[in-house]
Amino acid sequence: MSIDSTSLAGKLLIAMPDMGDPRFERSVIFLCSHSEERAMGLIVNKGARDLRFNDLLKQLDIPVAPPSREIRVHVGGPVDYGRGFVLHTPDYHSPDSTLEIAGDYGLTATLDILEDISTGDGPEQCLLTMGYAGWGPGQLEEEIQHNGWLICDADSDLIFKGVNEAKWTGALDLMGIDPLMLSPGGGSA
Repeated sequence: MSIDSTSLAGKLLIAMPDMGDPRFERSVIFLCSHSEERAMGLIVNKGARDLRFNDLLKQLDIPVAPPSREIRVHVGGPVDYGRGFVLHTPDYHSPDSTLEIAGDYGLTATLDILEDISTGDGPEQCLLTMGYAGWGPGQLEEEIQHNGWLICDADSDLIFKGVNEAKWTGALDLMGIDPLMLSPGGGSA
């Protein structure tokens, strides 16, 4: 099957070393949806330096989460930075608002998940992103064909537990690739 006829939802995109867009340099992106019309993903390895989870809860008048539930906030991408998305394990499901992804992940973008996290009823593992990465028809496929991204299976330990600064090399390790061996230029057969 060609790349454009197969959904990549639930996969990781790993930015190649010569990524032309500095917003995505050394990024690891979890793809939430992928179709012929569009693709949407969340950068899972770029922390939001200016925003802490409990500060966000206070702004939204939600009780502060216990220290054991302090969730890392990430910059999910350059699109709609004012909107939050919670990527989480499938043990949490909010009727009418959770998108199931590849059976192993969920995506919820409503306040109820933040309220549930603050009371200890949220998902076992999650991360919050502000904004997302988006592509129009054929755009992601073209970037992949031009050697902009590698694709690998998602790994929940890497996504939820990994140290942000090590996730890029960790994703490459999942594929058995030494980052020093990556060529900045691409080729085609």
